[in-house]
Amino acid sequence: MEPYIYLDHTADVKFAAYGKTLEEGFANALFAMVNLMTEAEGMIPTIKKRILVSGPDKEALLYRFLEEALFIYETEGFMPCGVEEIRIVLNGKPSLEATLVLDDARKYEIRDYIKAVTYNEMEIKEEGGKWILNVVLDV
Repeated sequence: MEPYIYLDHTADVKFAAYGKTLEEGFANALFAMVNLMTEAEGMIPTIKKRILVSGPDKEALLYRFLEEALFIYETEGFMPCGVEEIRIVLNGKPSLEATLVLDDARKYEIRDYIKAVTYNEMEIKEEGGKWILNVVLDV
């Protein structure tokens, strides 16, 4: 199973990320976003950062997770290389706790600048034993 694919979109960038678990789908969504920004293969993380986000539903968690990774890149200068561990709790108030692995962003050539994650066409569903996460990024 491919971790993600890019889909046609008129103005922005759309992708579908996949996972055997919801957590794997979120991790693959982060990888798809980073791969738009720079060549994501072969990145070597040098630091770790723990993040915690919450929201009313799975879509809000995905939005806030990806936005947090963008925020770290823009404000701290660290490129997300991936997720070391991720835990999603949907009971009660949905939350996500993850350890991002990061590297100095100055080491990487930026291909596309991502302005924002959007809720436009965002969808998370479980189908045939796998999770599918659709995301549109404003570029």
